[in-house]
Amino acid sequence: MSEPTGPTGPVLRVRGLSKAYGDAVVLRGIDLDVAEHEVVTLIGASGSGKSTLLRCVDLLETVDDGQVWLDGQDITDPRCDADLVRRRIGVVFQAYNLFPHLSVLDNVTLAPRRVHRVGREQAETEAMVMLERIGLADKASAYPDQLSGGQGQRAAIVRALAVSPRLLLLDEVTSALDPELVGEVLALVKEVSEGGMTILMATHEMGFARQVAHRVAFLDGGAVLEVGPPEQVLGEPEQPRTQEFLRRVVDAGRL
Repeated sequence: MSEPTGPTGPVLRVRGLSKAYGDAVVLRGIDLDVAEHEVVTLIGASGSGKSTLLRCVDLLETVDDGQVWLDGQDITDPRCDADLVRRRIGVVFQAYNLFPHLSVLDNVTLAPRRVHRVGREQAETEAMVMLERIGLADKASAYPDQLSGGQGQRAAIVRALAVSPRLLLLDEVTSALDPELVGEVLALVKEVSEGGMTILMATHEMGFARQVAHRVAFLDGGAVLEVGPPEQVLGEPEQPRTQEFLRRVVDAGRL
């Protein structure tokens, strides 16, 4: 089954997505679209289903019910080649998961060379351009354990971008960082978004969501309770549960 894409349809379309682990229901009929060049941020308490949703979109988790379309292709169809789908999706998790035995440059060029068959010279030239742009060119030969947390996370984002993905998934990419390192990672995400990348991002940084997101989706108990522009969802939420969540965020000094 195909869905409209391009000018008439979203890059990502999720309909009726459900996921459970045994008796624990994690996602309950999620409906969500992400349009071309749009940034959609997922907010909600821990355990609300944000990370599981991202993992289902990247086909790292099997879907119990519902469908996910990427550029009009039903990627939840069992006949779909998950490896081919993942070539079109960039993903960065909380722990940036750089390969510890590879240098920064080798981490960034691995997928272009091995998966997309780009020549080493071209892959390294393009990687160095990206590393230079984010101030990590001098760390190209360094190994992950020689980087700060912020440097490592920025390198992981560049690695995800090196394959020119149609969709970038970011899962709480600042949650494991010291507060003083959060800003440099968020600055890179903002730059990437301004460059037109299509992004679905789980975050606990409400101020950043307000600045960068085109739309914000509030998840609670595995369901999308409210979705809309950040000024509406974060400023004038309609749902009582959204209001309660944001009050707690304000009390914690994170909005």
